[in-house]
Amino acid sequence: MNNNLRVGSLFGIPFYINPSWFLVLALVTWNYGGLLSYQFPQLGAIAWALGLVTALLLFASVLAHELGHSWVALRQGTEVKSITLFIFGGLASLGEESKTPGEAFRVAIAGPMVSFFLFGLLNAIGYFSGITGPLAAVVALLTYVNLALGAFNLIPGLPLDGGNVLKAIVWKITGKPYKGLAFASRVGQVFGWVAIGLGLASVLGLSQIGSVWTLLVGFFLLQNAGQSAQAASVQRLMSGLTAADAIIPNSPMVSSQSSLREFANNHIIGNAVTWKKYLVTDEGGKLTGEITVDDIKTVPTNDWWNVSVQSLTRSPDDVTTISSDTPLLDVVSLLNEAVPALAVVKKEDGALMGLLEKSSIVQLLQQKTEAEPA
Repeated sequence: MNNNLRVGSLFGIPFYINPSWFLVLALVTWNYGGLLSYQFPQLGAIAWALGLVTALLLFASVLAHELGHSWVALRQGTEVKSITLFIFGGLASLGEESKTPGEAFRVAIAGPMVSFFLFGLLNAIGYFSGITGPLAAVVALLTYVNLALGAFNLIPGLPLDGGNVLKAIVWKITGKPYKGLAFASRVGQVFGWVAIGLGLASVLGLSQIGSVWTLLVGFFLLQNAGQSAQAASVQRLMSGLTAADAIIPNSPMVSSQSSLREFANNHIIGNAVTWKKYLVTDEGGKLTGEITVDDIKTVPTNDWWNVSVQSLTRSPDDVTTISSDTPLLDVVSLLNEAVPALAVVKKEDGALMGLLEKSSIVQLLQQKTEAEPA
């Protein structure tokens, strides 16, 4: 997973750490260790060790936040591929998008709710336990961090949790998931520019609001919201399209009843695009196997009229099979998991319609984009 380091798994979910996490760990340890050393000089070197423990507990709070998302997703039957901690927090990677706006809302809100729960729990511990000194300071910091983590993530713009909540609400109102994604992305871009503006004003000494971190967070929001906006545009183009719309023209298919000569004349000789392998169909159009161009080379050309495709047909390799009415968005998800990244498209009666691959989807979307009014 890129440069991320796998450090184990939690509840069957792979757990990764991005190298940027170590930078923040060092900064938090240094800053808070120094603060504890100043407040409690009697601690000596223990202050720095306590600073490290505090930094680890801060990231444990982020991890708990992401586990909130993951737990709800798993309860709804959605695969959670991984959880990654990085410089700006954490990310739970889900195997697929939520199927309904209600499911999307519950997954999005779960993280902040965990953070608010931890805020309440830690606040109660600090108030009722009677702890004092360095330990009380650590608990107070963790209490504040969980409150800030929950509140910050509820900002209504992608890629934050509040943006996903907003996406789910707009999706519910419009009935179109891509409209929710587009709207929440635009709001996220607005917040990104605001954060960049505040950060720059602070760096230039024009304002006491913001910091370098505000500037970095602004760039983070702007970049990710922009990517979400692009995804929304693609989803809009795919809306209403099915697998049948993206079938490769002149897909590599041949009837089992054809002779090798007919196969060569109609599909290989003179064709601008040739395939190494062709799917073989019976009289009803159903898949019976496959034949390769190399296979027919084993037969003398003088005999091609007398040898049928069926005689050289072999069992097909494992391929993804999808129905012709499968939404194109679902097809993309299937192809992301398929090896090779292509699928056989069939009608309801099992008759083969053709092949589909990512390049044919891209070509279809390009055609739709060019056809749209400027």
